[in-house]
Amino acid sequence: MKTSILFISLFCGLLLTSCSEKKQDDSKEIAEEQNEEKFDTTNFEADAEFAMEAADAGMMEVQAGSLALTKGTSAKVKEFAKMMVDEHTKANEELKTLATGKNITLPSSISDKHKRKYDDLAEKSGTDFDKAYVELMVKDHKDAVDLFKKAADDCEDQQIKSWAAEKIPTLEHHLSTAENMEKEIK
Repeated sequence: MKTSILFISLFCGLLLTSCSEKKQDDSKEIAEEQNEEKFDTTNFEADAEFAMEAADAGMMEVQAGSLALTKGTSAKVKEFAKMMVDEHTKANEELKTLATGKNITLPSSISDKHKRKYDDLAEKSGTDFDKAYVELMVKDHKDAVDLFKKAADDCEDQQIKSWAAEKIPTLEHHLSTAENMEKEIK
């Protein structure tokens, strides 16, 4: 009986330790915790949340685009991937500068959620890779357009609000291009 209780206690301790270690590995969650400590008003906390989400998504676009440059088979996919790398790298740098000025902590790497998407994509090859990449770009850009429109309407900080609004046409162009490629590939 004592052995069973000891075993269960050890198992629960290991489980709790592994859960807390996993949480600390997610750069986005670390940034979120740091921002929650800094911003005590819900409005500016929401602005920081937008900045973190935008940074996470932007880094994913760059990493997935870099992968597509090496694994893509279609010239259009590679051309689109280069556009993603170039334009999202620029936007990521702008956001980093803006966030630094606002004392907002951004994630230093993609979240676990995006890492799983990236890993799934990396396992594919050939035309399967091209299809999966384009489908991911359509979904991610739909999400990004929604995120940026909400920020352009709801953010309290005027600089963050106008930066988000400024990026919407570019994101809509990316979405439209990805949707057209998706039709061609299918």
